[in-house]
Amino acid sequence: MIAPNAKIHPSSVIEDGAVIGENVEIGPFCHIGPNVVLGDDIALLSHVVVIGRTTIGKATKIFPGAVIGGDSQSAHHSAVNTKLVIGENCTIREGVTMNTGTVEHGGSTVVGDNNLFLAYSHVAHDCRLGNNIILSNNVMLAGHVTVEDRAILGGGSAVHQFTRVGRQAFVGGLSAVSYDVIPYGMLNGNPGVLSGLNVVGMTRAGIDRQTIHAVRRCYKQIFEGPQSIRANAAAVREEYLDCPPAIEILDFIAAESDRALSSPNRSSKG
Repeated sequence: MIAPNAKIHPSSVIEDGAVIGENVEIGPFCHIGPNVVLGDDIALLSHVVVIGRTTIGKATKIFPGAVIGGDSQSAHHSAVNTKLVIGENCTIREGVTMNTGTVEHGGSTVVGDNNLFLAYSHVAHDCRLGNNIILSNNVMLAGHVTVEDRAILGGGSAVHQFTRVGRQAFVGGLSAVSYDVIPYGMLNGNPGVLSGLNVVGMTRAGIDRQTIHAVRRCYKQIFEGPQSIRANAAAVREEYLDCPPAIEILDFIAAESDRALSSPNRSSKG
């Protein structure tokens, strides 16, 4: 079904079964598969491939060379009923690739709203991305990665499979993210290590100075305390019940995960 006011260049291929919303603009030499749903006000500039069971939210803009909804690159891939869901108002730049999920792990790759994917970044199968995230040029997310709201990943950084990147974390360019990154954390290097808190991001998000100081104190107690990271976090929890960002970090540390925790010390994994 194609909305009557959609603008589609005659060189583009729209396969039977695709759903094209109101005011969609599809430029030259695009290919839209039969199980694709494009929301209203989407723009595909040119040479864009959208295939698989892919749904894209309204007002998303996709630049040339992107391939969205391709099969997962898992050696155990089965395309049956797997899908990719992308939210609203995302910007997907040149050469970006996003894959559908795998049956073995729920079958879905999910991307939230208002995200910016710079050129040649990659979102692998079964990833879960929140809102207002920036993936800079050539960022590589392996399968099953979780990236929470407002995280920023610098150019060329790579995230190991099953790793979590917490809300408003900042990952420096060319970093290797092998272990979970706490909310508001800053990680740099290969192998990546924590280098403090994303204070600039916290300030821009409207977190007041007193709260930032409290989170800094909590961070120091967690990573410089006498016990393991998780034991230190559990020991200080009562002290920070009135500090939501600190509790967010402590909850993240306490949650079950397939990966260890990044820390300021390469030899410490949680």
